[in-house]
Amino acid sequence: MSGRPAGADRFLAEILDQPAAMRAAAEGLGRQRAQLDELHLRSRRAAGLVLTGMGSSFDACLAAASVLARLGVMATPVSTAELLHFRVKALTAATPVVAVSQSGSSAEIVRLARHISEATGRPPLVSLTNDTANPLAQLADIAFDMTAGAEQGPSTKTFAATLVMLRALVDAVAGGERFDAAELCEAAAADTERAALEAQRLLTDTIGLAERLRAWCRDRPYLVTLGRGTARCAAEMGALILKEAAARHAEPLDTAEFRHGPLELSGPELAAAIISTEPATDALDRALARELRRYGAAVLTIAAGDGAAGDGAATDTIGIGRLHPMLAPAVAVIPLQLLAWQLAKDSGRDPARMLRASKVTTRE
Repeated sequence: MSGRPAGADRFLAEILDQPAAMRAAAEGLGRQRAQLDELHLRSRRAAGLVLTGMGSSFDACLAAASVLARLGVMATPVSTAELLHFRVKALTAATPVVAVSQSGSSAEIVRLARHISEATGRPPLVSLTNDTANPLAQLADIAFDMTAGAEQGPSTKTFAATLVMLRALVDAVAGGERFDAAELCEAAAADTERAALEAQRLLTDTIGLAERLRAWCRDRPYLVTLGRGTARCAAEMGALILKEAAARHAEPLDTAEFRHGPLELSGPELAAAIISTEPATDALDRALARELRRYGAAVLTIAAGDGAAGDGAATDTIGIGRLHPMLAPAVAVIPLQLLAWQLAKDSGRDPARMLRASKVTTRE
């Protein structure tokens, strides 16, 4: 079956809406050039940057920190709860805080924003939320709107839109003396269009891909999602959505960390998804894939390009094209989203309805 399946549930519909949400975020970015200019000016006087969020918002911060470091900016990603309770005294006026929250209303992020707004010698607060009618955006010095549209299930559209916006914010922070917000928006829109087209391609045969992923995972008790650099963001998000939507435990790890102990899990009971979208470590990732298969594990590689880089039939490989490093995670996570949807449907679970957690976490 191809295209949008008849009677698609809310969660699947939101997965399928991601290309449109990415394009909407890029379009909305063009209306926020004044905020990009202000962020650029404040960042030029800054001594580093703090990126914070919770859940999928924090996962997106991991990608931004990785790309900023490559551009010469030391950015520290830290979960908002950790920052609020244990590290807030380290914040200074020279270190802007970029706070990412789809709702802008989660408990920790609102408490942090209030603390910063009331502090003496406080850091500039930059918010990234889905619309700006929320406490975080109203307390921020610079507020960005990801314009992803309404979302009811676990984060899919808003995660993709977050990465589109962070792709632009990264360049605004690291931009030189000749920074031009209009040129940045144009480049971000072009990068986003390439990512949206790859996402559409992956979603062409939605049911077929979901069933293929089910066959890969089967009922193996151990499931890990591995990634390095910005791919770590996709690994974390993939594991999170498997837990949220399918109540299926998955452990996300940096790919290199997997060798430091967890390698002992390797064998027929292990399903390993290796997200290999960083050219610098692609050969290392593929070597690990081949090794895990020798141990009897089921290996899925989600790779840059067409995915055919010498592994042949050794691994089940899904290519995502060659994308901007900030946008690759938005496409690389799609197979894991579809796996979560398929496993939820197999178990009779509504993937858009969490039984214990909530869409917006309003208490710690």
